[in-house]
Amino acid sequence: MRIARLLCLTALLVAGPAVAGGDRSPAPDGAAAYIISPSNGAVVKSPVKVVFGLSGMGVAPAGVDKEHTGHHHLLIDVDKLPSNNKPIPADENHRHFGGGQTEVSLDLEPGKHTLQLLLGDKHHVPHRPPVMSKKITITVVDPKASIDVKAGAKLKLGE
Repeated sequence: MRIARLLCLTALLVAGPAVAGGDRSPAPDGAAAYIISPSNGAVVKSPVKVVFGLSGMGVAPAGVDKEHTGHHHLLIDVDKLPSNNKPIPADENHRHFGGGQTEVSLDLEPGKHTLQLLLGDKHHVPHRPPVMSKKITITVVDPKASIDVKAGAKLKLGE
């Protein structure tokens, strides 16, 4: 994780001049990011496997200058989207996948959480227009908790 943050910070330093000039990468019409799993409203246990989807564009690692590509950023429990004109922050709520990853296993505390994808360009800046998923809400339960499922049956998670 430290190496990923160091790489993100290095990319941000290199990107500074281009970003300051408002040089955002264009996204093609119809490009869309989406969360394949979990689904909106899902009740899950931690770790949560999140699978990313993208249509109309390609995935490329940060720093790669190829038209109509970008890399995923997962926004976790973020109420306000980051600026469209600056690199997406790198912290526990803004996870960078600058290596071109398309899934992650997240350790989340029990409770409700929101997840949203935002595609970043080679400099971690959102495209023009931004390519993002709908925000979904999931509920993480204790691995030993029982939950109600169809027809009142009980399902014991973690078994």
